[in-house]
Amino acid sequence: MTAPSTVGLSHEARNLHWLLTNLVEEVPGILSVAVVSSDGLLLLSSDPESRDAARRAEGRPAAGPRGSAADLATVVSGIGSLTAGAAKLGDLGEVKHTMVAMEEGSLFVMSISDGSLLGVHGSADCDMSVVAYHMALFVGRAGHVLTPELRSELRKSLETESAGSAR
Repeated sequence: MTAPSTVGLSHEARNLHWLLTNLVEEVPGILSVAVVSSDGLLLLSSDPESRDAARRAEGRPAAGPRGSAADLATVVSGIGSLTAGAAKLGDLGEVKHTMVAMEEGSLFVMSISDGSLLGVHGSADCDMSVVAYHMALFVGRAGHVLTPELRSELRKSLETESAGSAR
């Protein structure tokens, strides 16, 4: 993963970037990750495009999902909303996590705090229980620091990064 610049970010924001980088690099089968706010905005993500470019340079096929981190954030937000609605209809309480296994990969969505979500795109051969375990560790470590102030800082950081790369 090529981490975005963390220069000028708070200790908490740098720590979340580090936790996300660790999640992607240390857990086999994770291809990309997105942290999404309760209103569906991308707060933090891995960078599958940079990893895919490195894989192609090594003569290996790209591993990330088609589309951008914003696309993953949209899917994660939609799945989160759909499952929350289903739980509400069935009077089943809060949704803790959702796992979708497909022929060519897996998608995991886990609640963090205050409606924020952690979404992971995994390879078809990933061990779903290992991915879910490490996601739960991330949520346990990140949930208490993901305050409204930190979410605002992360959004501004992504906007600044996007504006810089568009130049």
